[in-house]
Amino acid sequence: MIFDDTICAISTPPGSGGIAVIRVSGPDAFGVCDKLSDLDAPSGRNNGVGDPVASSDTLSGKNGGDVVRHIGQRQANTVVYGSIYRNGEVLDDVLVSVFRAPHSYTGEDTVEISCHGSLYIQQQLMQLLIENGARQARPGEFTQRAFMNGKMDLSQAEAVADLIASTSAGMHRLAVNQMRGGFSDELKQLRAQLLDFASLIELELDFGDHEELEFADRTQLRELADKIRYKIRDLADSFAAGNAIKNGIPVAIIGKPNVGKSTLLNALLNEERAIVSDIPGTTRDTIEETLYIEGQLFRFIDTAGLRDNASDRIEALGIRRSFEKAEKASIILYLFDLTQKETEELVPMSRWLQKFNKPILMIGTKNDIARRSPIHTSGNVRAIHISCKEPADIERVKDHIICLANVNKVTGNEVIVTNVRHYEALLRAGESVKRVMEGLDDNLSGDLLAEDIRECIHYLGEITGSEIATDEVLGNIFSKFCIGK
Repeated sequence: MIFDDTICAISTPPGSGGIAVIRVSGPDAFGVCDKLSDLDAPSGRNNGVGDPVASSDTLSGKNGGDVVRHIGQRQANTVVYGSIYRNGEVLDDVLVSVFRAPHSYTGEDTVEISCHGSLYIQQQLMQLLIENGARQARPGEFTQRAFMNGKMDLSQAEAVADLIASTSAGMHRLAVNQMRGGFSDELKQLRAQLLDFASLIELELDFGDHEELEFADRTQLRELADKIRYKIRDLADSFAAGNAIKNGIPVAIIGKPNVGKSTLLNALLNEERAIVSDIPGTTRDTIEETLYIEGQLFRFIDTAGLRDNASDRIEALGIRRSFEKAEKASIILYLFDLTQKETEELVPMSRWLQKFNKPILMIGTKNDIARRSPIHTSGNVRAIHISCKEPADIERVKDHIICLANVNKVTGNEVIVTNVRHYEALLRAGESVKRVMEGLDDNLSGDLLAEDIRECIHYLGEITGSEIATDEVLGNIFSKFCIGK
């Protein structure tokens, strides 16, 4: 893929605002912007982008030096203040930032024009740039050029999109770590070790006439394959946590009818989202809402009340879905009514809940009436008693949820997989390493071992982009980016 043209796009969000930024990148970025300064302007006023001039191209500066007017002659990493004219009239006063290849985001000559955020001004500036030789950029094309020019690998490029889309502290930390190369460094180490052994095995094949020669120590290869297999497995296993942080940690609210599930959801959201009624079976289907707690996104799922004898098929279907949501959730909130005699069943119930093998918070409701002490729990189950009418109790529930989610363990330096494409490639790489280990156990020949090693290297390379050769695949990845990035 060769980029021999110059592109432009509005890089700020669509609509009016205080300012807008229009980005221009490509081999003729400076030339395109210089043409803006050649537009006709009234005598004595700005002849385009640059310093105020009358008829000359330069103007004596305050310190006696010459201030060069044309953008293409400006120093790198400098900002120019000036005016842009359209049909002889001032379109806008702008700031123009100059970045020279290869020290720019895309690795190409790049110009960023900061103008006022009027839709009219943005449209007119885009028209001027296109009329003078640039073209409208495709979605993600600036980042795609950065990837193709070696400014970042593919996993880092995808992290740029994740960073833009981040809406929580956890998402932000993961995206920044990946964009700065944390994930890439892990993969480079794995690939480098595999490449060393692959080259030694290839060397053995070149000396096939000398069967006594063995350049690649099979014991060391076994140890390496075992180490890489566990590392790949750990990275793949982290996808569940990464996906939860990226898309929201699912929390299922379950329990018998009329124990306060909908009341708790409304209290957490601080709004009347779910219908609250003393009629059993009011909630027939699941209700999902999102909430940020300490910067982390959670998806709360209010479910139908659990009971043995449903009143009709619809309620029975809702109860079945309640169990399904509990199975898929990362955290379960099991509610029970402290004013009811059924609390005697809670100890065996807590043992039943442990089978879900996930964090569970048993919440006794209506404690403003009952005033009971929490039951003793163990394992993955803990219990608290609350009143949904007390804001302090709702905050206690939030604190327990944060603790159960254990999101604070994710630091900026931790490598966690959040991308489905990366996850699938890791699974395939893991399968290849497994075949290498099986081949070593079966004393397979070097050429067969080399084939599986190369396959593992290939799948790891797919993540960083070193093994992706088709424009179609890259186009599909970058098409998900916003225009202007």
